[in-house]
Amino acid sequence: MKLVVYVMTQTKFLDEFLHELNENGVKGATIISSTGMARTLAKNDDMQLFGSLKVLFDNQRQESNVILIALPDEKVKTVFKVIDYVCGNLQGPDTGVAFTIPIEETLGLKL
Repeated sequence: MKLVVYVMTQTKFLDEFLHELNENGVKGATIISSTGMARTLAKNDDMQLFGSLKVLFDNQRQESNVILIALPDEKVKTVFKVIDYVCGNLQGPDTGVAFTIPIEETLGLKL
């Protein structure tokens, strides 16, 4: 069993992403609103080094979504394919990141 962690920076894709997950047999996920460290530090004028990062983060996006999905190992490739299909390739800057973490034991999880 794995936990897929997907930091979705393009939050406009959230509804379509969840719909595609459901259509592909992935029935549960937890969505958490988040903000990255560099973006938060760049907002603070008192930190001269990080304050200069404001120029790099001068776009409209303020938040990301962290999407957590616990699922059987064989479904991981399905989730990654849905990410690629809906949100595009994650190789460019500010496109998000996805990774897995092994799950050893669970309570209350119904797959």
